Amino acid sequence: MPMIDMSLDKLRVYQGVNPCPADFDAFWERSLAEVRAIEPAPSYSPANFETSYAECFDLTFTSTKGVRIYAKFARPKNLTGKAPAVLFFHGLSGSSQSWMSLMPYVAEGFVVAAMDCRGQGGKSEDGAYTGTTYTTPFVRGADGAPEGLYYRDVYLDTVMLARIVMGLDYVDESRVGCTGGSQGGGLTVACAALVPEIKRCAPIYPYLSDYRRVWDMDLDKDAYEGMRYYLRHFDPTHERVDKFFEKLGYIDIQFLAPRIQADVLMFTGLMDTIVPPSTQFAAYNKITSKKDVVVYPDFGHENLPDASEMVFTFMKGL
Repeated sequence: MPMIDMSLDKLRVYQGVNPCPADFDAFWERSLAEVRAIEPAPSYSPANFETSYAECFDLTFTSTKGVRIYAKFARPKNLTGKAPAVLFFHGLSGSSQSWMSLMPYVAEGFVVAAMDCRGQGGKSEDGAYTGTTYTTPFVRGADGAPEGLYYRDVYLDTVMLARIVMGLDYVDESRVGCTGGSQGGGLTVACAALVPEIKRCAPIYPYLSDYRRVWDMDLDKDAYEGMRYYLRHFDPTHERVDKFFEKLGYIDIQFLAPRIQADVLMFTGLMDTIVPPSTQFAAYNKITSKKDVVVYPDFGHENLPDASEMVFTFMKGL
């Protein structure tokens, strides 16, 4: 079998190499306390999309740094009782999933919300970050306090979205799932970790894990080009390289993964050169809840056959 990474046997026990900051848990407890203190002031406006069975809205809410975040929001018409819900997160530089891609879930009776990441390809606002904003955003804020890291805020945006959806009187807060691919897969892991009430979590080749492993593999390009750019421009002699990776540890999903209580279904391609399989397994192997992984030996960072259908079936079990 062709490989670009470890054998599958080694992947299943790999524990990652990126350093974890000593105050990681305290950092995230402070961050969660901060987001709990924010009044999100959600606003729902009728969307420019409708069907015979769905009510669709443009949702905006306030998150950290006072930023207004946008999400597509839809619910079944004539909803009776409490419905399950699914949160959707998108890939790097893009925007929330299309209305049409959300409709099978609404037709099945789900409330759905699909978030735009701040400052990317959608309608969410951006905040101010210390240092470079030129390249892949996980290095934004790397020169300041960890509270200034870009993805710290995006992870908290997912928490705020979950809080809003779970707080709706027609949503069963005990039946909420989340899913997404690549960056969306990383956010899926982060959301389920920071909102342990999430019941089902389906990340597809999750990004934002084990940054130093990517660097060691000389794959700091494409979605991870920020590492190469940052080190070449801001630490050319690598005097601070260890501190750099330790700072990224605050937003490394492998260290959030042990918090997950949801059932997890992960999807990965063993030929993935964008988000190496070992980085995905570094997070997966730290999950202690019920979990499974669907492995595609000959696929990379691309459409994985039947994955969408399997996620849909998985979420129907909520």
